[in-house]
Amino acid sequence: MVFRDRQHAGQQLASRLARFANRDDVVVLGVPRGGVVVAFEVAAILNLPMDVFVLRKLGVPEHGELAFGAIGSGGVRVLNASVVDHFQISELEIAAVTRVETEELHRRERLYRGDRPELDVRGRTVILVDDGIATGSSLLAAVHAVRKLKPAAIMVAAPVAPRATRNRFAREVDEVICLDTPEPFYGVGQFYADFCQVSDRDVVDLLRRASRRRIKEEPESPQETIRVTLG
Repeated sequence: MVFRDRQHAGQQLASRLARFANRDDVVVLGVPRGGVVVAFEVAAILNLPMDVFVLRKLGVPEHGELAFGAIGSGGVRVLNASVVDHFQISELEIAAVTRVETEELHRRERLYRGDRPELDVRGRTVILVDDGIATGSSLLAAVHAVRKLKPAAIMVAAPVAPRATRNRFAREVDEVICLDTPEPFYGVGQFYADFCQVSDRDVVDLLRRASRRRIKEEPESPQETIRVTLG
């Protein structure tokens, strides 16, 4: 399956989520940047509230393209134990990278949300949406962070992912909705005819358009570190 663009992917994904339409106990969370475009379509078609969930990759020192973990909104940090051990990344290095990425995460949250508080997900079903999942290490941080907010259920929804990644998330969340699990899988972009870059301005615009009534933001909890082995 090849999607025309992220809007098309979101429309197709919404058709698989039709049972959640118009429900007041369901919230859609988009992962920036590309996932927000997909989430916007899902929320608009199903008449659901939408918010953003910011993630930042933690890159291996001197090999920044390789992640040893990720952080997400809510103060959760997920570490890939096998990568940390293989590269012998010290606690000081982990702390330094985390500090830099945490500053960027907070910057993006302020930029994207402005003065709008986060949606309250307590006791509600959360549909966590991305434009595609490769290894899933960053999205796993989002799952753990959302779980801290005590939702009734967590779903992961994406247009495309490798079968192994989909199966891994099926063990982590209540349900995974994935339109296609093609093999071989080299990258999310190969399954889009148009996979153009999404800007911060695009994200802000979509969130403003999707804005609904917001409630007061809950206090941020202390950062929690979770060590997991992925892959």
